[in-house]
Amino acid sequence: MYEKMVDYRYFGIVLLTVGAFFYLGIIIPSAVQSASDIYISTAASTGSLLLSIVFFRLSKSLRKQLIETEEGMEYISKQKRP
Repeated sequence: MYEKMVDYRYFGIVLLTVGAFFYLGIIIPSAVQSASDIYISTAASTGSLLLSIVFFRLSKSLRKQLIETEEGMEYISKQKRP
C-alpha cells in the first residue's frame, strides 16, 4: 500500500507539471493560434490538473489508512518521505 501511495503522489506531480505547461501554452501568445487550438489546450490543462487533484487525494487517503494501522505507521516512520 505504501508503494501505491508513493506512485499516486508521483502521478499527481507529473500531471500537475503537464497541466502547468499546457496552461503556459495558453497564456504565452504565439503567431498563429486558432480558436480550436486554444480550446484543446484549455481542456488538456484543466483535465490534467483535475486528474492531479484526484491522484493527490488518493495518495492522501492511502496515507491515512496506513497511519491507522500499526504496521503502516511503523513502515511510514522508517521510510523517507518522498
